[in-house]
Amino acid sequence: MEYTVKALAELAGVTARTLRWYHKLGLLKPGRTTPAGYRLYGPAEVDRLQQILFYRELGLPLGEIGAVLDDPAFDRQEALQSHLRELKQRRSRLDDLIGTVERTLLAEKGECAMTDKEKFEGFKKALVEKNEACYGKEAREAYGDGAVEGASGRLMGLSQEEYDRWQSLDRTLREGLQAAVRIGEEPAGPEGRRLAALHLEWLRVLMPQCTLEQQRGIAVLYVSDERFTAYYDREVKGCARFLYYAVCGGGLSLPDFLQG
Repeated sequence: MEYTVKALAELAGVTARTLRWYHKLGLLKPGRTTPAGYRLYGPAEVDRLQQILFYRELGLPLGEIGAVLDDPAFDRQEALQSHLRELKQRRSRLDDLIGTVERTLLAEKGECAMTDKEKFEGFKKALVEKNEACYGKEAREAYGDGAVEGASGRLMGLSQEEYDRWQSLDRTLREGLQAAVRIGEEPAGPEGRRLAALHLEWLRVLMPQCTLEQQRGIAVLYVSDERFTAYYDREVKGCARFLYYAVCGGGLSLPDFLQG
C-alpha cells in the first residue's frame, strides 16, 4: 500500500511538515513521485518512519538516526529488540516513581507509614536504570560488571544524607567548571587541581576504592563520548574538556588519546 504525505502523516501521528522536513534532510525519501508531483510512500518508507520515530522517542538527534539507519550493518530486528529493552526500562522507572507517589499520598493521608529512605528509593532506582541504559555497555566494557554493579548497589544503599552530599558534590563541580571556563582558568592551575580533587571525591561516593588511574579513564569519556560531553557542556561549552585536562594533567594528552 502507498500513502501520500497527508495520509502517512495522519497514520503516523506526525505533521505533513515533519515528513517534508525529513525528506529535505534525506532522512525519509518517498518511494516514488507521480507525474503530477505527488510523493508516495510504500512499505519500506513506512517501516523506516517507524524506526525514525522510535529513535526520536529515545532522544537520538536526527543526524545520528540517519547514520544508524543508513549503516549497511543495520539490522531491523536487532534495533526493535533494543527499542523494546529501552522502553521496558522506561516503564519500570515510571512504575517505580508512580509507586513512590502513591505511597507518599497514602502516608500524607495517614493511611500508611513511609520511612525517609522509602521516599527516595524510586528516584535512586530510576537513576540507576537510566545510567545503565545510557552508559552501562561502555562502563561494563571499561571497568567490568563487578565495578558497575557495585556502584549501582552503593547508590541504592546511600542514606538520604549521603545521597544529598553526592548530588551537592555534582552541582558544586559543575558550577566550578562553568566558572573556570568562563574566566579562562588553566586546567593545570590551582582551580583545575581543586576541581579534579572534587571530581574524585564525587566518584568515591559510589566507588570508594576509585584510583587515580580509574579517574583518568573516566575523564577520557568526557571528551571521547558526546553523551558524557553533553552532561558537562549543557550550560557552558568546554567544561568537559577542562575537566579532562584537569584530571589527566601531564599524563595522556588529548591529541595523543585521539591519535592512539
